[in-house]
Amino acid sequence: MKLIAPKAALAALAFGIAPVSMIALSAPAAAQVVQGIGIANPDAIVAASSAFQTAEQQRQTTYKAQIDQAEARRAAIAAQLDPLYTKLEADSQAASPNRQALQQQAAQIQQIEQAGQNEINRLLQPVAMSRAYVVEQISDQLNAAMDAAKARRNITLVLSPGGVISADQAYNLNQDVVTELNRLIPSAQLVPPAGWMPRAQREAAAQQQAMQAQQPAPAPAATGR
Repeated sequence: MKLIAPKAALAALAFGIAPVSMIALSAPAAAQVVQGIGIANPDAIVAASSAFQTAEQQRQTTYKAQIDQAEARRAAIAAQLDPLYTKLEADSQAASPNRQALQQQAAQIQQIEQAGQNEINRLLQPVAMSRAYVVEQISDQLNAAMDAAKARRNITLVLSPGGVISADQAYNLNQDVVTELNRLIPSAQLVPPAGWMPRAQREAAAQQQAMQAQQPAPAPAATGR
């Protein structure tokens, strides 16, 4: 078997990932391979962990109100846009279409779509934050799980799937790391605490505060005698 896996960022994983069924996680097959080398996909490993899978299921219940509200708005926006799309298509197929009118119709549709998407994103913000919170908890244990899997299989060099064109399945380290990850973090907290922000936002805020602290204080205003 061959392993060709996509390259993706953990941040993207937090807000939307490919189904785990599409990710290669098979156990190593018996083959003549170079010892000490493995291939691992951190995104696939996090997504296949028990903690992540359990949280995905629990989230459908915990955040059902937000999900249902977003779905209702999505359906309402689609119903609003459907006659506009029909009219735009019909007008564009006229013998002498009014180009200016068509542009105005298209602009109106685009505006409704954008506003609707922004509204849906706001409704689903708690869901997205929950997923980001779970991914961060699991990712915090990823290095330890990777080290344990490397030690167990005597691997000293781990490559990213994005840098490998083709490799025998025997080099796949994913399932070994998933096993270690499940041992280190069998479950994750689903609901982030109040005021929690993803690590990238926390680091950006800390950096901004540090820069502000380094700025010299304004000189006191001169007073007349």
